[in-house]
Amino acid sequence: MNDTRASGFAPVWRADARILILGSLPGVASIAATQYYAHPRNQFWPMLQALFAIDAAAPYAVRLEQLQAAGIALWDLLESAERPGSLDSAIVADSMQINDLSALVARLPQLHTLALNGAKAAQLLQRYQKTTPLPAHLRMLALPSTSPAHAALNFTQKLQQWQQLRV
Repeated sequence: MNDTRASGFAPVWRADARILILGSLPGVASIAATQYYAHPRNQFWPMLQALFAIDAAAPYAVRLEQLQAAGIALWDLLESAERPGSLDSAIVADSMQINDLSALVARLPQLHTLALNGAKAAQLLQRYQKTTPLPAHLRMLALPSTSPAHAALNFTQKLQQWQQLRV
């Protein structure tokens, strides 16, 4: 196996999830920590603290419990891909293995929203839906990436867009 092949994590979910937040593929810091959004400058956990009172400073297991209690599931669209480093732009297109999103969606009867964390996640979902359509009732929200690499918007500007999750 190539040492630039990155692999994602299992989904975090409960059957009562109403929102599924989808990223592209965990970065190097997240893979090293075996935690979603582990890079210290990633704004994901502070964003969820602002929106859903999930304690961004709590231990990872507690954050995951709070996330699920808030009706939120978490996963990435890619199971694995060749990618030197952490940038989505470095993902080698013909190496991508996409997760079976429809199988997870089928296990979430209360799901109403797919929230896409970043442009790459939105692009991957569009690609996925060309071959595997998802239920028509699902609201798709393309949100700005919480990654430190996405510096075009500050936290407040990103939060304004992420607030769509609370509707």
